[in-house]
Amino acid sequence: MIAVSLGHLERDVMDCLWSAPAPMTVRDVHAALGEQREVAYTTVMTVLQRLAKKGLAQQTKDGKAHLYSASESREQMAAELMMDALGDVGGAQARQAALLHFVGRMSPKETELLKAALSGSPERAP
Repeated sequence: MIAVSLGHLERDVMDCLWSAPAPMTVRDVHAALGEQREVAYTTVMTVLQRLAKKGLAQQTKDGKAHLYSASESREQMAAELMMDALGDVGGAQARQAALLHFVGRMSPKETELLKAALSGSPERAP
């Protein structure tokens, strides 16, 4: 999948899909978003269709309605965005410098999680 950044409404829609225990209809997403912001039903439908075209959401037919779910977890998408950004840095030295800068901005807890993940420790975060 090609990594893409999301607009505010797209992010809110993806948040709904990521937090849902099961695929959602447009009506479900519209109702969930309605608790936070005022948005037209047709706008939600358009955003879901665009997310499906981008490969970020899966769209399946269920009778007359469509069900939507996230194609990847939030964590998988974040990792994809990070790898895409690193690919755009240019050259091995620039990529290493970017990684070092990123790691330098991590909290001590995040640094420990990274160390555990790199060492293959069972304490590794999911």
